[in-house]
Amino acid sequence: MLRIRLSRHGRKKKPHYRVVVAEKHRAKEGRFVEIVGYYTPTPKPVQLKLDLDRIDYWVKQGAQPSDTVRVLIKKVRQAL
Repeated sequence: MLRIRLSRHGRKKKPHYRVVVAEKHRAKEGRFVEIVGYYTPTPKPVQLKLDLDRIDYWVKQGAQPSDTVRVLIKKVRQAL
């Protein structure tokens, strides 16, 4: 089963995240199928970029977004 989730990168206290499509049971920073966006929570304003077309494609293929990614998708869709 595929999952759309965050993959943490960066150094201590300076995180940035990739939004990736990965197998559900893979490690958090392990192999992934595709990068569909990024999220950097530390600067003001927050940096968030998602490829909604690719996310919609993967959801149609059966991928399920994590709770956090679901909230981020809603924020991006409301901003449009």
